[in-house]
Amino acid sequence: MVLLVYLGTDLLAAWGLNLEFGVAGVVNFAYIVLVAAGAYFYAVFTLGSPAASGGFQQYIIGLKLPVVLAIVAAALICGVLGCLIGVTGLKRLRADYQAMVMLVISILATTVIGADTGLFDGNAGLSLIPNPLASVDPARRGWYYVAVVAVVCVLGYLALRRFTTGPFGRVLRAVREDEDAAIAVGKNVVGLRLAVQAVGGVYAGLSGALLAGFIGGWSPSSWEYVETLALLTAIIVGGLGNDAGVLLGTAIVPVLILQGVQFLPQIKSAPQLADELGWIILGVLTIAFVFSRPQGLIPERRPRYRPKPAQATELGPAGEPAPAGATVDLASIVAIRPAPRLWSDHGHPHPPSPAGVGQAPILAVDGLRRQYGGVRAVDGASFTIAAGGITGLIGPNGAGKSTVLGLISGFLRLDGGTIVFDGRDVSRLPAHRRSRLGIVRTFQLPREFRALTTIENLLVAAPHQRGESLAGVAAGRRLWRRQEEGLVERATALLALFGMADKADQRAGQLSGGQKRMLEVMRALITGPRLLLLDEPMAGLAPALAERLEAACRQLADNGLSILLVEHELRAVERLCEQVVVMAQGKVISEGRMAELRTRKEVQDAYVVG
Repeated sequence: MVLLVYLGTDLLAAWGLNLEFGVAGVVNFAYIVLVAAGAYFYAVFTLGSPAASGGFQQYIIGLKLPVVLAIVAAALICGVLGCLIGVTGLKRLRADYQAMVMLVISILATTVIGADTGLFDGNAGLSLIPNPLASVDPARRGWYYVAVVAVVCVLGYLALRRFTTGPFGRVLRAVREDEDAAIAVGKNVVGLRLAVQAVGGVYAGLSGALLAGFIGGWSPSSWEYVETLALLTAIIVGGLGNDAGVLLGTAIVPVLILQGVQFLPQIKSAPQLADELGWIILGVLTIAFVFSRPQGLIPERRPRYRPKPAQATELGPAGEPAPAGATVDLASIVAIRPAPRLWSDHGHPHPPSPAGVGQAPILAVDGLRRQYGGVRAVDGASFTIAAGGITGLIGPNGAGKSTVLGLISGFLRLDGGTIVFDGRDVSRLPAHRRSRLGIVRTFQLPREFRALTTIENLLVAAPHQRGESLAGVAAGRRLWRRQEEGLVERATALLALFGMADKADQRAGQLSGGQKRMLEVMRALITGPRLLLLDEPMAGLAPALAERLEAACRQLADNGLSILLVEHELRAVERLCEQVVVMAQGKVISEGRMAELRTRKEVQDAYVVG
């Protein structure tokens, strides 16, 4: 009976941590602090004032709430605390730095709580915490408590599935696999991680509150950071990102191993060894699974998507299926956004480039600067990009081309200059907001979501998905099912047009280098961009794939998409680009058509001397 209660409460905590770590990739070593907080707040919400019990223990708040309300309040407070911890440790830190910050928070919290007797009664902790089932006959109370915990676990599992499956779970896994690639398709990574830390905090609070109510006591020494490691091991053993696998891992690690060793006979020559044996086994188990079976006993499920044959392929901007019989072409699948409004100067001093005469320039950059130490990677670059055409950006290695793309897309911070997109100054907007406006980029080296399938890589990039919102999570499939079906149709058609339909259910990490690059281009296209920034897309492509990509670029430009192409293959630039910008040593040194640029001395010198 006791082990079953421990299994249920540990399972709630493990599910919450799996949402953060296994699904979203947040290594939250401070997670056990939230479990402890749930236990503490349940205690002080039900104990009443310290004076009522003789004042032998000190604590803050001291209310006498109904137990159900106390449990819910404790869980919600832990959700808020989860967000606060997330703000401290997740603001664009590297994953290893995030883990270090969380570990420090956990150690600090335990130290402060143990030292402060006025707030938390110090290391002595709290006792006489009311049992939620105090009115039940003591002979049956234990099994009733098991039933209550089981019901909470079932409800918790059903609620958790809303977060770990469907579009919301898919975008969380994309963030886990590659944060920058997720930002490039418009995902608010910080916001998503804060959301999962709030939900994970709620599960931690439920776990702690139910456990404190059962054992009737609370002490900070029982909630040290190593307890988080036990939950992490349960997730790794059971199956990273798999809710059912976490159930198996929790039964094995915190319950069978850590609790089970307490029933072993003590060794007379080493009486303390029995207490530490569980942690020794846990450490060996963690190492064994990390090296031999990192996917766990029950690997993360790979979903399969099958479009309905009766549906049309052409889709509207919101992803809804169009009427049957619609013409299928690349432009309709991509759903290019409306053409930009007429050019408004907004104080910008540069007129449209020669190729854009009579058109509205969709982008104008003025005096861009970016410095690394004493090296000026971009030094006062200025040019414009005409709407509905392909502009080339060329130059020798080290000229600053990729840095310019990083500045335009928002992945790099400007040291100076302005970026005006469709008449709006976007110089200070974060990268994900620029992507949502229509500035979408690819990377010099392919960035795929490795553990997601090829079609999932495309689906996750589609904008305005109802299933990625909290309303979509709450309402479930009935809100986003039809839109999802339309997006599957679009993604399937896009894969077919690029000759990768047979790779739809294959994990993206298993694709060849050329296929990964094509996948990244398709992922950018399915966002419905207005300005597509391509960083050396032809590199590593087989001739047939390169031809297919060139044809796609021409068709999309003819349908109104603006493209800025960074490419070393100058023949492809000459075939595709009406206007070419040449950079060298961080500066724009020439502009014009490729045939003209070949004859200009400054361009020849740049390629000869770098």
